[in-house]
Amino acid sequence: MPDTLTLRQLNRATLARQLLLARERLAPVEAVERLGGLQAQEPKPAFAALWTRLQGFERAPLHAALMDRSVVRGTMMRATLHLTSTGDYAALRTALQPMLTGAMDAILRQRGDVDVGRVLPVARELLRERPRTFNDLRAELSERFPEFEHRALGYAVRMQLPLLMVPSEDRWSFPSDARFALAEEWIDAPLAEPDLRALVRRHLGAFGPASVADVQAWSGLKGLKDVVEGMADELVAFQHGRRTIYDLPDAPRPDEETAAPPRLLPEFDSLLLAHQDRTRVIDDERRKALATKNLRIQATFLVDGFVAGSWAIAGKGAKSTLTLSAFARLAKPVKDELAAEAEALLRFLDDGAAAPRVAFAQR
Repeated sequence: MPDTLTLRQLNRATLARQLLLARERLAPVEAVERLGGLQAQEPKPAFAALWTRLQGFERAPLHAALMDRSVVRGTMMRATLHLTSTGDYAALRTALQPMLTGAMDAILRQRGDVDVGRVLPVARELLRERPRTFNDLRAELSERFPEFEHRALGYAVRMQLPLLMVPSEDRWSFPSDARFALAEEWIDAPLAEPDLRALVRRHLGAFGPASVADVQAWSGLKGLKDVVEGMADELVAFQHGRRTIYDLPDAPRPDEETAAPPRLLPEFDSLLLAHQDRTRVIDDERRKALATKNLRIQATFLVDGFVAGSWAIAGKGAKSTLTLSAFARLAKPVKDELAAEAEALLRFLDDGAAAPRVAFAQR
């Protein structure tokens, strides 16, 4: 009978891997890899995600890693944009292709079919000429293929061709309408053959212990049960309630009473998106309250390792205020720790704002 893991043991194990028990001093490429990639639908939250996890983090080293192409931004897990190490992108991107094709098929059923056999070679040649924004690429493709809906053309290319976003000198390293390049040309290396076991290992290393359903929710792939069970000789199994969860043998699993300091997480933080069962960090009712109508995941804060509320910034520069909205009453020592974290985060986001302001509210 497998050993049993409690909810708090699961929580502490995941926080340890997500660098949320103690800040560490790591280079961005190593941190991004250990974290299993960073959700990066927008670039700014990814910088904040590293700030809350790394000791002394500053924007410049991550920007440099993006410019020297050791960290890249492209469509990966769940068909969403992520920052990953170049090594992880090259190793894992092809394993995700069935999920990306499924996402494309779902959109094309709404917008109309696209003959990808004809379109992709043309798109590849256009991108080989030079990196292009999707507005530019869609316009070029629409001229050549007027019979297909123009947004469907763009989405088909985005899901079928491995592409990476070209960084710029913008404050958060990418403009709002970034250019895309062919991945293998941008990183000057071929992509690996599909390796689902490598994908499972990356998830467990960054978010484990985890069930098959958790790995599937993180990746967007289905049908991984046989893959995970086929790795029995290299994994350990535990019981959590009625579920079997798996882990890497030497991965950290701290005692459930290990201290977990207050931390502020940005919008779309991967901690809240990497499991099918997210009760290890937030109960289901509170989780639903954090998703907005346009599917944004609000910025949150942790108390004793669990999501205790959300936060948002209003105003700009010296007039900006970060408000923490708690699910329940917070003790004064906890509020003091959160206020210190919030002030430091405001200084980071506002390039050293002289008088950061923090407020508390009740959700």
